[in-house]
Amino acid sequence: MDVRCVNSLVLAYLGDAVYEEYIRIFLINKGINKVNDLQKESINYVSARRQAYFLDNMLDLDFLDEDEIDVVKRARNAKSHANPKGCSVIEYKKATALEALIGYLKFVDREDRIDEIMKFIMEE
Repeated sequence: MDVRCVNSLVLAYLGDAVYEEYIRIFLINKGINKVNDLQKESINYVSARRQAYFLDNMLDLDFLDEDEIDVVKRARNAKSHANPKGCSVIEYKKATALEALIGYLKFVDREDRIDEIMKFIMEE
């Protein structure tokens, strides 16, 4: 299946799961043993506001290649009927774009690039 034919929001759905798993493993490896503490710490990485921040940094630093930027733009402009909670519509769309990028990379079997992006995020 051609990834360009996959709906951006479907890629974001996949990317959300992949992103969440990376963050959970990262936090557990930091030695956080209590679920409540893991949940509190994860907000620094998984909230729409923070995901938008990470995406903006990657774009500002020219960290993404042309294909990745195309995926981000397509996802950011996708029509969504979700009502964001605790963030602006723009932040929500950027967070969706980051998740779609991760989903796209998973779909095309680019685990190496996901690792690079997640390392960038976790070192912020």
